[in-house]
Amino acid sequence: MSELKTEQEYRAIAEGLRLPEGAYINGKFQSAKNAKTFASINPADGAELANIACCDTDDVDLAVEKAREAFEDGRWSKLHPGDRKKILIQFCKLLKRNQAELVTMESLESGKPVAEVETIDFVETLQCLEWHAETADKIYDQVAPTGDDAVAMIVREPIGVVACVLPWNFPMLMMAWKIGPALSAGNSVIVKPAEETSMTALRMAELAEEAGLPRGVLQVLPGVGEVTGKAVGLHNDIDMVSFTGSTEVGRYFLKYAADSNLKRVVLECGGKNPCVVLDDAENLDIVAQHAINAVFWNMGQNCSSNSRLIVHKNIKGALIERILHRLREWRTGHPFDPSSRLGAIVSQQQYENILAHIATAKEQGATLLTGGKAIDLEGGFYIEPTIFDDVTRDMRLAREEVFGPVLSIMTVSSMDEAIEVANDTCFGLTASVFTGNLRRAHRLAKSLRAGTVTVNTYGEGDVTTPFGGYKQSGFGGRDNSIHAHDQYTELKTIWIDVSDQENDEAIDR
Repeated sequence: MSELKTEQEYRAIAEGLRLPEGAYINGKFQSAKNAKTFASINPADGAELANIACCDTDDVDLAVEKAREAFEDGRWSKLHPGDRKKILIQFCKLLKRNQAELVTMESLESGKPVAEVETIDFVETLQCLEWHAETADKIYDQVAPTGDDAVAMIVREPIGVVACVLPWNFPMLMMAWKIGPALSAGNSVIVKPAEETSMTALRMAELAEEAGLPRGVLQVLPGVGEVTGKAVGLHNDIDMVSFTGSTEVGRYFLKYAADSNLKRVVLECGGKNPCVVLDDAENLDIVAQHAINAVFWNMGQNCSSNSRLIVHKNIKGALIERILHRLREWRTGHPFDPSSRLGAIVSQQQYENILAHIATAKEQGATLLTGGKAIDLEGGFYIEPTIFDDVTRDMRLAREEVFGPVLSIMTVSSMDEAIEVANDTCFGLTASVFTGNLRRAHRLAKSLRAGTVTVNTYGEGDVTTPFGGYKQSGFGGRDNSIHAHDQYTELKTIWIDVSDQENDEAIDR
């Protein structure tokens, strides 16, 4: 477990940070070719942190050219897998050595509570990169069961130039989820971070090259989605795009692929995830703890947030009482204060969007149990943890992803009704179920249309389990686990004739 510092210590680290501002292309920081920049804003107080290079098509062209050169000459793609592993392990060591800088930088730019970044995000980032580094020389290819006249090998080869388009809610961890398997497989990787949170991605790329990653193998292009992201999506020499973000934006990358080179596209998109609590659920205090964590962790800015609490009418009152009691432990405060459980919303735009959802819920008749207001703190973007009861299936709050600290409570009378309500969504990323009956648990887990279902707990699994969604929550592949490597590789069949070729007839056939 990482050791937390004091608020004063984190503030001192922040004051001494060297904030990266340039794009990282072919082993060096540089301005965008058009000289344009965009402001990185501190959500905790609204102040401007830095002006980041705003890349456009020319920068994307240059980065892809360098990535293709690196891939084709084999400086990484043809390196022995064991040597790739050693470099990636050294990369992890450098990340660990620079932990204080990276943790503080991420909290500063994202508004996330520093305690959460220190003890969860950074720890899991290292675990992910180390795990995928170790797979580099441990994933075996296959031999098909042919007759004696042939040998058929089924081999994986790196797909080529990969673009990873990141969200702003878990900047370092989502970068690790993507570059871990992509680099382990031997690809050249271009990262397009979210414009709200670009700096840790830039610093990580610099540290990767310091660890021995060859020039051009990992590059970072900050910029806005409609320019930089679009240029990545439409580029004819990018072989694959892995995207995490909203379903709305994910659709664009499918269109970009169709309009360019039919590049492979993997999408991990939105969620409106259910937490189903049946009347035989055990220990409602623990259920309340999981329900709160599921929706208020990272201020609800989490695609796997259980924002719909679907609870049986017989225990609803008792569960709500426990939830409201435990919510007192969730203090909102400055992200650098280690006692803060809730920090700042990532941007003014997201802040206003969440408040608009809250206003609409009130207008549509949902009952506000707690919260519902902005918090005036140092000029930053803070919102009270908010809970609505009497939410119906037709309300906007039950249909749309809020991506904020807002919980909707929906009442059911049976397990079958709970399944129906839980599946009544265009999304299918995660779900949680709470029941003391093993048969019910199995039935629920199999009936819910979601990529991950947790039973009597909340979570996403770990690096060994695939993460992705059904329906409009996902497309084309999964993050994490061995399965993540499949999307960054091409599968090739090599068929070798080993028959007796002295027989001309056999040859003719």
